[in-house]
Amino acid sequence: MELGAIVVILLALAFDFTNGFHDAANSIATVVSTRVLSPRYAVIWAAFFNFVAFLVFSTHVANTIAKDVVMQSALTVGVIFAGLVGAIAWNLLTFWLGLPTSSSHALVGGIAGAAVARNGLDVLISEGLRTIGAFIVLSPLIGLALGLLLTVVIQWVFHRSRDVDKLNRGFRRGQLASAAAFSLGHGGNDAQKTMGIILAVLIAAGTLPPDAEVPLWVVLSAHTAIGLGTLVGGWRIVKTMGFKLTKLQPSGGVAAETAAAATLFFTSAQGIPVSTTHTITGAIVGVGAARRLTAVRWRVAGRVVWAWVFTIPGAALIAGLISLIVGAFE
Repeated sequence: MELGAIVVILLALAFDFTNGFHDAANSIATVVSTRVLSPRYAVIWAAFFNFVAFLVFSTHVANTIAKDVVMQSALTVGVIFAGLVGAIAWNLLTFWLGLPTSSSHALVGGIAGAAVARNGLDVLISEGLRTIGAFIVLSPLIGLALGLLLTVVIQWVFHRSRDVDKLNRGFRRGQLASAAAFSLGHGGNDAQKTMGIILAVLIAAGTLPPDAEVPLWVVLSAHTAIGLGTLVGGWRIVKTMGFKLTKLQPSGGVAAETAAAATLFFTSAQGIPVSTTHTITGAIVGVGAARRLTAVRWRVAGRVVWAWVFTIPGAALIAGLISLIVGAFE
């Protein structure tokens, strides 16, 4: 394997690491905000389930990223390098600003922007991008609807309970399971995006044929990188997700995490790369809205939504500029 391909694979794993610490807040914000686990134990819990997710999920999402966003003929090692740099730069910028944006959409925007800068719009695969674009809207709405529905069900089932402390203790134990399920979904969907990039690099370098599946060493490397990134944690974003959007009780944490996990399990099984950030944010808003609309801090939610809107074009612009610079030296 040529040196350039090795460098890009290492960069892809670095992106996976930034994905872990950027999106760690998605996995642990609710258990931290409801004080079920301390931040230290919460990240260990999330990182473990991020890693073991490869035992649960196939690699459908990885194949979508590698083969259904940009034509393989346009995915040179240099283009993939530029796309990764654009995605990492966007992740770091939004991490510094404390915004829970989508690492997934930063990656899609980065790869698409880098390829278009070199080859024009014709290299984009419209069907794959339409599916991803649809779920930019649908994943938070599904999370919101399920979060709201589960909260209403929980309120109806337990509305006669008078022992609030006992009820909260039960839901705190339940949050361990729901947080584990969400972390499984997070690892299962997000780690596969890096697998898809590495698969694209191996195909571009001629190491694997165009119809190849993801090798086991790539699967294990991607899950290790995202798990280590989660251990580092993203405390700025935890504050936004766990405390600023709405005030959560343990029952709300269970509802939000279960709703988001169900959404991620479904989309991963269908090979759809979605944003875990969008999904859990929608679920948290749904939980808050089930109590009353004023329970949601809509100004904070609006700021988050604007960050989502700019993620794909922002990452694409950075990656496109880098792609042109890299292309000048190839």
